[in-house]
Amino acid sequence: MSRKGGEFRRVECWPGVLGSDWGRWQWQMSQSLKTLDDFADHMDLTGSEREGFLGADRLFRVQTTPYYFSLADLSNPLDPIRQMILPRAEELQNGGQQLFDPLGENKPSNRATSRLIHRYTDRALFLTTDICGIYCRYCTRKHFTASDQVMATRQQLDEAVAYVRAHPEIKEILFSGGDPLTLGNKKLGEMIEAFYQIEHVELIRIGSRMATVNPFRIDQELIDLFKQYKPVYFMAHFNHPNEITEESAQALELLVDNGVPVFNQMVLLNGINNHPALVYALSRRLLRLRVKPYYMFQADPSIGTDHLRNPIENSLEIQRKLWGHTSGLAMPTYIVDIPDGGGKAALTPDFLESQNGQLWQFKGWDGVNATYASPQQTLAPFVDEQYQRDWLA
Repeated sequence: MSRKGGEFRRVECWPGVLGSDWGRWQWQMSQSLKTLDDFADHMDLTGSEREGFLGADRLFRVQTTPYYFSLADLSNPLDPIRQMILPRAEELQNGGQQLFDPLGENKPSNRATSRLIHRYTDRALFLTTDICGIYCRYCTRKHFTASDQVMATRQQLDEAVAYVRAHPEIKEILFSGGDPLTLGNKKLGEMIEAFYQIEHVELIRIGSRMATVNPFRIDQELIDLFKQYKPVYFMAHFNHPNEITEESAQALELLVDNGVPVFNQMVLLNGINNHPALVYALSRRLLRLRVKPYYMFQADPSIGTDHLRNPIENSLEIQRKLWGHTSGLAMPTYIVDIPDGGGKAALTPDFLESQNGQLWQFKGWDGVNATYASPQQTLAPFVDEQYQRDWLA
C-alpha cells in the first residue's frame, strides 16, 4: 500500500517565481539567501541574529536555499529550522570546548591525501567539494566547508584513487564535503567511476543534505547515474520532523524505489530536537518512507557551537526514554565522535545491575529484574580458514 496523499506538507513556491524555476535544483542554489539584506527582505531579524551577521567575518558562512528557508516559522525566533539557518550572537562567544578540527581530520595519521581521509580501516572519506546547499550552524567540518576550495581537481582525485588502490583493506568510499550533490552529474559520475574501477572497492556512500534542503536535486537523471554504479548508499541528514515535506518524501521514495538504500544521520541539538518526542516523530516518518534511522550524533565541539550542543546526560536520557517504547528499526544508534580523531563511540543505556562470577543481573527498560547465567565452556576452535585469512589481511 502506498503512503496516503497529503501526509506531508507541500512547500509552495514564492510569489512571482515560476514553478518551473522553483522546482529546478540549480535555481534553488543560484537564488540562495546569504546576506543580512537577503534575509531582512523576507523576515524581521532578532537582535541576536543581526549581531551574528555583523560578526560574519569571524563566523562560518551563511547560506540556505529558498525552499529550505520556506520551512521556517518566521514569527518564532526559536523555530528549529530558523536556528539551523541563521547565525546568532552566541556563535561569537568563547568558552566551553571549541575546536577548529574536532574530528582530527587534518592530522597526518588521518589525512591520506589532500582530499582523502582514512580514519577507519575498511573505508575512506573523499572530500568532493566544499560547497553545500545550506551551511548548518553546527557544522563539524568548518575547517574545510565553505572555504573556497571548491571541487576536487583531477589531480586531487587521482591522488586519492592511487592511495585507495594501494590499500586493499578499503572496501567503501564515502563521498562528502561539502555536499557531493552540489556537483553536476557529469563531475559526480567521473568521481564515482574513478573509485569503482578499483577492484576491492565494493560500494560508494553519498553523504548529502540535499534531500532535506533542495530535494529537487534527486531526479531520474541522478537515479540513473547511481544505477550505473550500484551499490550506491545514500546517507541522508534530517534533524527534525518539520524537515520532511511532500517534496523531500518524493525524493526519498525515488531513491528507495530504484534500489538505493537510504539511511538517516541526525545530530542532537539543544533547543532544536533534544526531546524524545521529536526523535520519535522523525524516526517514524522516516520509516514510513523506508529510510532507516541510522545515527543520532552528539554535536561535535566545532567553533561557535557551544550553545547548540546538547549535554551527553540529556542525550542518554532521550535514548533511555525511547528504549522499549519504539522498535529497533526506529531507534538510531547514539554516537559520540571522540575529539581529535578518536573515532565513533556508541553509547547505550546501562541495564547491568551487577555481576558475580557467571551470573549477570539485569534490570530492563520496564523495571523487570532477571539474571542471565553465562555458560562456562571452552570456546570451539575457529575453523573457517578462508575468512580468517581475509580478516588477517
